[in-house]
Amino acid sequence: MEVLETWKTVKRADLLQMYYYLRLTRALEDRITALYRQGRIVGGVYTGNGMEAISVGYASALERDDIIAPFHRDMGAFLVRGITPGEVVAQYLGKRTGPTKGKDGNVHMGDLKRGVIGFVSHLADNLPVATGVALAFRLRGESRVVVTNTGDGGTSRGDFHEAMNFAAVRKLPVVFFCNNNQYAYSTPLGLQMAVKDVVDRAKAYGMPGEIVDGNDLAAVYLAARRAIQKARAGEGPTFIECKTMRMHGHSEHDSAKYVPRELLEEWKKKDPILKAEQMLKQIGYADENTFREVGERVTKEVEAGVEFAEKSPLPEGPETLNGVFATDEEIKP
Repeated sequence: MEVLETWKTVKRADLLQMYYYLRLTRALEDRITALYRQGRIVGGVYTGNGMEAISVGYASALERDDIIAPFHRDMGAFLVRGITPGEVVAQYLGKRTGPTKGKDGNVHMGDLKRGVIGFVSHLADNLPVATGVALAFRLRGESRVVVTNTGDGGTSRGDFHEAMNFAAVRKLPVVFFCNNNQYAYSTPLGLQMAVKDVVDRAKAYGMPGEIVDGNDLAAVYLAARRAIQKARAGEGPTFIECKTMRMHGHSEHDSAKYVPRELLEEWKKKDPILKAEQMLKQIGYADENTFREVGERVTKEVEAGVEFAEKSPLPEGPETLNGVFATDEEIKP
């Protein structure tokens, strides 16, 4: 199916909502990067610049009771699941109003009430956790699905193998995404693996796989929806490779001089926001006024979030133990 026809299969309201989250994700991460450059954020800043369509697309395909186990370039998924810009900035500033209440920084956050499993630094560690959650759904007889994500480099770790193998053998309701953004930190894909496509790794586990254009919002959304429906129907997991490009360094302290400039220029033309705007105009779902209004809206929301975070208090010393250890009351059967 041609790209234009693919976009026409998605409802206008859904596409416009996802476009809003694309813009919100980009604007929020750009603002956080600016705060980092000003020395107001301690620690790393990891963005999904150029890859926003992946996290927004898969998160938008889920139902309310489903779960995500994201990684550090999935800001769009955090936002779709209801974590606000103010909470995200508060998290980066170590404030009490962040999801971890000041106990951690950057995207090491989650909220089970909103279906987001907290992420840790080690890439692919979230995959076995997602598989375990899917097993719990199976044992409980619940019609729920887990979606998890990692980068191309994460697929070379043992965590990836263990999660994929177990999920395939048990036919668990989990969908594995891979942001193939061409680099595992500074190592290009060709020096990571001998297979042409990362999705080829799914064959070893007897798991179906699919390649999608990771910069095409509608393509990611539809691929996620198909895989999620299949998982919910008891047909097991799917591995989806999203071809994309990391437009910034591994983190904002990395200048990424190891990436050829011409490669970045090539991918800049494939920016997911520009592509979404082109498609929305071609099918008559939006115009320049729509894009301007969305831009103004997200700017206000991001600035309001920064103001909220800056005015929020830092945690007090005794609060550092809150939520770390379960109390006797919490563990009683």
